Amino acid sequence: MHRAKISLILLTFFIFFVSCSFRHDNNEKAGIQIKGSDTIVNLVQVWAEKFSQNNTAVNVGVTGGGTGTGFAALLNNTCDIAMASRKVEEKEINIAKEHNIFYEEYIVGLDGLAVLINKDNPVQKLTMEQLRDIFMAKITNWNQLGGQNRPIVLLSRESNSGTHIFFKEQVIRQADINSKDEFSPKALLMPSSQAIVDEIYQNPNAIGYVGIGFMNDQTKAVAISARNSNDFIYPSIENVMSGKYPISRPLYLYTNGFPKGFVKDFIDYTLSEQGQKVVAETSFVPIKK
Repeated sequence: MHRAKISLILLTFFIFFVSCSFRHDNNEKAGIQIKGSDTIVNLVQVWAEKFSQNNTAVNVGVTGGGTGTGFAALLNNTCDIAMASRKVEEKEINIAKEHNIFYEEYIVGLDGLAVLINKDNPVQKLTMEQLRDIFMAKITNWNQLGGQNRPIVLLSRESNSGTHIFFKEQVIRQADINSKDEFSPKALLMPSSQAIVDEIYQNPNAIGYVGIGFMNDQTKAVAISARNSNDFIYPSIENVMSGKYPISRPLYLYTNGFPKGFVKDFIDYTLSEQGQKVVAETSFVPIKK
């Protein structure tokens, strides 16, 4: 009888310990960490706030740092979802597989890259070829483009930014996969899209590129013509959605394999009617009307 009582006590203790551990694990899993692209960090923060309002047991943390930072965090298991403004590259997929990470991709919205200049700059439009030559420093003065006799100051995102890579592929390299063209080393690498907007606001010689969600009344966006086209298109939600604007791209969320639990719920929310309304409200382009 004495041994039976001891066994019962030990069994009760074991069940209590396991139960506490299980509850602790559940509490840990109630947090979602999202890292990556600065382009969509504001959009994802709004999603996170609205999602948490309906899921009070979930704490969603959102930090930027660039698309490359997001992929690295997913690779290192320091985030649940990576934000990206470009598609994951083959070399990144291969490295991930070596670490037993398998990227699952979700297109959650669309974006156009606006080319911004100072409001006092008289230039109104640029061709894709002119834009390439500007950022390769083949065109170095605004008077070569009908502007004032002022040196052009180039502003670019840092190389780990998906915005930087997309602009290089679509503008600098003109979508030629065999091209090795690069940004001019004279380009100033800025830590965020907002930093580019702030610099252009105070620098009459500057030019830079940002997602259309960063456009505001303090700077001026120029119209861009596609290659072999005489039509100059302004960066707007309508023109991105129609495909007319030549510098457009999808926006992505990535997970390690198929998501489960609250992570799946969050992904489902971003793709829902309510989630896509947030896309439009934050000046991006929804994938669903």
